[in-house]
Amino acid sequence: MSESAPRPSSLIHTVYGEFVRRLGGWISIADLIALMAELDVDGPAVRSAISRLKKAGTLLQERRGGTGYRLAPAMGPVFEEGDRRIFHSLEPAELADGWVVAVFSVPESERAHRHRLRSRLSWLGFGNAAPGVWLAPARLLPDARRLLERLGLSAYVHLFLSAEYAGFAELRTAVADWWDFPAIEAQYAAFDDAWRPVAADLRGQPRIDPVEAFRDYVPMLTQWRRLPYLDPGLPEPLLPADWNAVAARAVFTELHALLAEPGLRYVEKVTGLSAGGPPHQEPR
Repeated sequence: MSESAPRPSSLIHTVYGEFVRRLGGWISIADLIALMAELDVDGPAVRSAISRLKKAGTLLQERRGGTGYRLAPAMGPVFEEGDRRIFHSLEPAELADGWVVAVFSVPESERAHRHRLRSRLSWLGFGNAAPGVWLAPARLLPDARRLLERLGLSAYVHLFLSAEYAGFAELRTAVADWWDFPAIEAQYAAFDDAWRPVAADLRGQPRIDPVEAFRDYVPMLTQWRRLPYLDPGLPEPLLPADWNAVAARAVFTELHALLAEPGLRYVEKVTGLSAGGPPHQEPR
């Protein structure tokens, strides 16, 4: 597992995103505390994290025989966007696909919006080419539009699609200035170091115990789900020669295939609920 344990709220976010959505979107606080105990998170820490998620508008309290929490309706598009990025954005873009360029100008009196725009575009995987100018592979345009509209920031941004780079610096050199490759590689390396041994131990086992699957899968997915946002999937010719994302993605794909379903079976056992199908995703 990762050297620095994920925050309880991040683990709960993963549990809701990967499992609770498949069980109707609601879970009792007692069952959630039981699940989180398997991740070494005690009851008071769970309640504190739930309070923060409730205050942030992620969860709503609802009684169904007992006290529990369901996902707020507004979180549906957020988790759907996460599914696309986490499970379907594993391959690099093609140079021929072009670029989406975001240009924004925010009045000084509203500089808080400027900071939010920078942080959210960076979170989406955009690189900063110049003050107020950000770009990413063109396939991120739909995600960018949805995010900016959801956050009420679209009025400050102009989005353009550009087919190709026209000069003057070598594009590969420029891209290395626009994205922090060493920081992205460091996170891929941390993921690979933490989870490759787990994949090696599980590989070939005839049966994976559901509780053990849950204990590994939730922190693994929690650590991984940030990476598809940091890394926009730049075209391969623009990446460093020793780019380590491919190896890390292979570890994620293998562990997802091994652990997701038995982990779900454990959650079903604890909650007494049954999954009805999607949103479980297969990486591709």
